[in-house]
Amino acid sequence: MASNEKDPRDTGQAENLYTYDSFTGQGSARKKPTDRHFLWWCAGAYQDILKDCPSEQSKYAGLGGVILATFVLASLSAGWAVYSVFNNTFWAVGFALVWGLIIFNFDRFLVSTMRKYGVSRTKQIWMAVPRIALALLIGVTIARPLELKIFEKEIDVQVTENRHKKILQNDSLLLAEGQNSLSTAQQERQRLLNRKSSLEDTLHQLQQAYVHEADGTGGSQRRGIDKLTKLKEAAYLSALQQYSPELQQLQTTIHYQDSIIAEVHAGKEAKSRGYEQQVTADVGFLEKNKALSDLSAKESSVFWANCLLSLLIILIEIGPILSKLIMNVGPYDVALAKTELLQMARAEDEMRSEKEQIQDKAARRRKERYDHAS
Repeated sequence: MASNEKDPRDTGQAENLYTYDSFTGQGSARKKPTDRHFLWWCAGAYQDILKDCPSEQSKYAGLGGVILATFVLASLSAGWAVYSVFNNTFWAVGFALVWGLIIFNFDRFLVSTMRKYGVSRTKQIWMAVPRIALALLIGVTIARPLELKIFEKEIDVQVTENRHKKILQNDSLLLAEGQNSLSTAQQERQRLLNRKSSLEDTLHQLQQAYVHEADGTGGSQRRGIDKLTKLKEAAYLSALQQYSPELQQLQTTIHYQDSIIAEVHAGKEAKSRGYEQQVTADVGFLEKNKALSDLSAKESSVFWANCLLSLLIILIEIGPILSKLIMNVGPYDVALAKTELLQMARAEDEMRSEKEQIQDKAARRRKERYDHAS
């Protein structure tokens, strides 16, 4: 017996099947994702045109993500560089944002001005060369501060070593600077000491001759005070009276030379301590940069790690240009070229129309002047 009633299972299957409305979007009001629109903007794409090219959306979203990554790297690099110099978080964050936005806007401009449709591959490469050169320069600028942060512990050790070398070099310079005064004072002091020692030896010999003669151990071998003893005593007292003023003058001059020598040493020590404090306090970006260069020159492992890290950061920076260069011509490029050409054609038509109107007005004025004249 035939029945016109539909099987419930068929009804269920029909409800689960896709319909034409499902593909056209009429059956359900599906909303397009909007989380990619920011990345499209980062890529410098015309979103009104890109929304009509579904196959191109993911490419430009990825391109925008690469440009956004350069903004992050540039901000981190600039922030760390400024913080290492000024040691101020506020200035570091402010400059990081400003520098990051500058690099971001510059990368976005470079990518958005590159055209694919109607341009040969050779011309695209020539157009990309200056952009890649600028991107390389920016990449090197970004890479260095990040390298300093990554190798911070090794750099601190090298900075200490460089600081010690600087202090030793400064000490040698200070010693050479005061060597003339120090040498003159030491030579004069030694001459005065020799003269003083000579006078004291003479007095000591005269005194010993007098004493030995008095106790019987002298030349006469007679104990007691006699004429010869008195003569030697008189010779000693006369020499003592003669040399005492000179000995006092020599002692005063020796003290003066000692003060000069002490002043030179004190000045050297004070300058050395001041320079050491200055070197210890002033460890900035350039000092750390030199330490990293010294490490790279001494250690091949640091050199290759530094090179690879620099290449990676530079590659990220030039990534947007390279990505745009290797991208194939797609519907978006064709639609963009069509829009630009149509806008140019309309602008030319308007200019031509305005020019024709101006010419017509000029012709009518000439005709009116001719009619009045006739």
